[in-house]
Amino acid sequence: GLVLDGRTLTVIFQGGLEEKLLELARHCRSVLCCRSTPLQKSMVVKLVRRQLKAMTLSIGDGANDVSMIQAADVGIGISGQEGMQAVMASDFAISRFKHLKKLLLVHGHWCYARLAKMVIYFFYKNVCYVNLLFWYQFFCGFSGSTMLDYWQMIFFNLFFTSVPPLLFGALDKDVSAETLLRLPELYKNGQ
Repeated sequence: GLVLDGRTLTVIFQGGLEEKLLELARHCRSVLCCRSTPLQKSMVVKLVRRQLKAMTLSIGDGANDVSMIQAADVGIGISGQEGMQAVMASDFAISRFKHLKKLLLVHGHWCYARLAKMVIYFFYKNVCYVNLLFWYQFFCGFSGSTMLDYWQMIFFNLFFTSVPPLLFGALDKDVSAETLLRLPELYKNGQ
């Protein structure tokens, strides 16, 4: 890991040493900025996103972290003593830093698995619907007549589009939370 303070970031950004910082950051698993201004924090995040084309995650607990949280791909706000500004600007909110592990490893895995299944489901639903209309055109002689009335089409899309995502979102858990916390390498399977 790499730990940078505000003075170091001032020297880096004023001296044009961003490329050196990025080269050093490539060899690190994480970069931590402490005792820096909100502008410096967001500049680091934007620099990494722009130059390294990497996905960024920012975690903050106060108003001084809002610009950094908004600059990142995923922002996590920690509700605490410094107020709720970071939570209001974030994508996810947790009450304590110790909940980050469960948020990433358990809920992140479940969310990724659910989204992957739902994308496949939507392709299947649309292929079935279009296939039905395609073959019907052969039977009606390509006259352009409609096979279904509008109510049937509305209910088809309503039930096949809204009910399964609700069921998948509420019930689908491919691996238990205890297993995911015990074996964090399962998170990489989705990637």
